[in-house]
Amino acid sequence: MTGAADNGVLANEMHGLLDVAGDVAGALQEGRAVVALESTIIAHGMPWPQNAETALAVEADVRALGAVPATVAILDGRLRAGLARGEIERLAQHGRDIAKVSRRDMPIVVARGGSGATTVAATMIVAAVAGIRVFATGGIGGVHRGAEKTLDISADLQELARTSVAVVCAGAKSVLDLALTLEYLETHGVPVIGYCTDRFPAFLTRDSGLAVDARFDEPEEVARVMHAKWQLGLSGGLVIANPIPAASQLPRERVERATAQALDEARTQGVAGQALTPFLLERMNALTGGESLASNIDLVRNNARLAARIAVAFADLGR
Repeated sequence: MTGAADNGVLANEMHGLLDVAGDVAGALQEGRAVVALESTIIAHGMPWPQNAETALAVEADVRALGAVPATVAILDGRLRAGLARGEIERLAQHGRDIAKVSRRDMPIVVARGGSGATTVAATMIVAAVAGIRVFATGGIGGVHRGAEKTLDISADLQELARTSVAVVCAGAKSVLDLALTLEYLETHGVPVIGYCTDRFPAFLTRDSGLAVDARFDEPEEVARVMHAKWQLGLSGGLVIANPIPAASQLPRERVERATAQALDEARTQGVAGQALTPFLLERMNALTGGESLASNIDLVRNNARLAARIAVAFADLGR
């Protein structure tokens, strides 16, 4: 097994703090496909009860395609890879009362014996330590608009540079500076693969107008790129950009108008840091009359299904 930043010592130390669910552990031992799933989307990304319903539906989607889901969180000071239904519902019901945990926050929450919903970065760390190579989320974080003044850059990007997990996502959230996000990923050697697309998707819309590094149309092709990257000794992750289904996307102009208004409200109210993305998602949902939430659910499930197919193909390569 490999750990965060492919550091074997770190992985061994973290294993003492990690609980892997029985079905997940069995699949890993047998070389079968496993897909990691984040929990921030449960506690901070959607309202109750849609958050619990979506998390359980995503797990069912993964299982239906021959992989084992491993929802990641921190519960009572323990890193967890694989949650029971009741634990998912606990995160969903408590919502934003549950800490939002990235790499920076992990030692604090663990030391206090606390609980937290893991972001993309923290989920990647736990997945890597557990030995899970494929992770599905909604959209990755990135370089925020105005970062030349605020230096607000998501820890997700640095984690992608250092931790060897492939992240299936609908691109990056449209509230970000997508061009600078792609520049950051290029600088840090993170391949951005378009699945059945030549264009980088922008979360709720299929085309940001920006190009991906390469296009592949089959899960097996993506799995071979993952295998080749790590066989070459190139640590770090990959972004597998999977556009939202065409029937679920929102018009680009409408998303941009709602984004601009939500960002203006965030500035006026002084919302920043970890609170910014949940605030923007909530306001986007309100400004689109609830349509962005429905689209968000569709894209998350779409990503989970693709991640399961890629995980199965990657497991087949291993055998």
